[in-house]
Amino acid sequence: MNTQSLRLLGVATAATLALAGCATSGYSSGGYGGGYNSPQPSYGAPANCYDCGTVTRIEQISGSAAPSKTGAVLGGIVGAVAGHEISSHTGGSKGNQNVAAVAGAVGGAIAGNAIQKNVSGARFNVYVRMNDGRTTVVTQNDLGGIREGGYVRVYNGRAWAQ
Repeated sequence: MNTQSLRLLGVATAATLALAGCATSGYSSGGYGGGYNSPQPSYGAPANCYDCGTVTRIEQISGSAAPSKTGAVLGGIVGAVAGHEISSHTGGSKGNQNVAAVAGAVGGAIAGNAIQKNVSGARFNVYVRMNDGRTTVVTQNDLGGIREGGYVRVYNGRAWAQ
């Protein structure tokens, strides 16, 4: 491999890792995911729970403006072009270039779909009347089983179903 090919391969690897990092989520999609900031499960909510209350209203404040598969399509196109170009610059035959294009398209489609889900998902305002009479509003990306009238714990800037 020549220096230009190695440099191109390094750039492609860095770009792939950067996109994969964008597709990760910093919280679990509901329930108790066992993450560092997850609340501990409550087996029968105590009456004196300071950070617990009842959901009075849920409103959706934003949603996806793009069709649901746009990220996958765009990611597939970018991945196919990148795979083909990397293979052609590293001396691959026409067959290898085609295989690399297909592999790049699949990888790009998966990454693009994951990125779109994290970037353009719906956001919700959850209004909670706390046990002590206060009212609080938290904004979060998913409801995780929360319903109006349901009992929740407000913890770490998020409402968790109890």
